[in-house]
Amino acid sequence: MDVQHAVITGGGGSLAAAMMRAMSTPLWQLEAPTRSELDVTDAAAVDAYFKDRPIDLLVCAAGAVADAPLARMGEESWDHIFAVNYQGAADCAAAVLPTMLRQQRGHIILISSHSALHPPTGQAAYASAKAALLGLNATLARRYGRHNIRVNTLLPGFIESRITEAVSASRKAEILEKHALGRLNDAAAVARFVAFLHTDLPHTSGQVFQLDSRPT
Repeated sequence: MDVQHAVITGGGGSLAAAMMRAMSTPLWQLEAPTRSELDVTDAAAVDAYFKDRPIDLLVCAAGAVADAPLARMGEESWDHIFAVNYQGAADCAAAVLPTMLRQQRGHIILISSHSALHPPTGQAAYASAKAALLGLNATLARRYGRHNIRVNTLLPGFIESRITEAVSASRKAEILEKHALGRLNDAAAVARFVAFLHTDLPHTSGQVFQLDSRPT
């Protein structure tokens, strides 16, 4: 296989860092821009970043959480959560599609969440944004499959990261209790799956992969 060019958004996060470590081989040319290098909430900045950039794999891993009961969540917070978790991913996908269409190949991986299927109390905005990615996944996979462009979505499960570091020990214990295997996923395993999905499952698109052991 030729060298693959990959961009992983959310470069300041644990998941992007794990992907950079797992995929750091001669097979890959990797970029994981931080927010200062690529603000996914700025559509113009997204277009400029991806313009004429070689791209075989886009992983939309940028994310943000601001938990609060719906009645107490302000419009600004709601809009920010949607801008990072959904609209940013949609804008990045739209920005890489022209290049992927020209080369008649490409792969977009969206990072959603178990909360998209089973939202906990206080996560209306985050869960809604992550659920919207499932619709985007199905739409893009169907629309661009004939151009040899794949689109898949991962639900990584609860992993230790910047986003989850504020979760209390009691809440983590509750989450762990629901896992069939009695253990949580980790960023390194998710990163290895991303590489495997891209390189070893070339005929797979439009799928949603839950990577932990909680019942769906």
